[in-house]
Amino acid sequence: MARVCQITGKRPQVGNNVSHANNKTKRKFYPNLHKKRFFIPEENKWVTLKVSANAIKTINKKGITAVLKEAKAKGTLAI
Repeated sequence: MARVCQITGKRPQVGNNVSHANNKTKRKFYPNLHKKRFFIPEENKWVTLKVSANAIKTINKKGITAVLKEAKAKGTLAI
């Protein structure tokens, strides 16, 4: 499975390691992803998502149902 948040769509970004001598080599910045289970009371079932820490905060604020609806509309969620 790719390192992509299923809610926000965050992906690895590309950048440079910069040494003290200002030498640059390519590197990746990975999103802070966690595999987490959420309970959906409307459907009375558990769903496991790979989400970023930012997405977990959004789910706590808005609720899992609203966030899943937004993610499906945006196209980042394929459940």
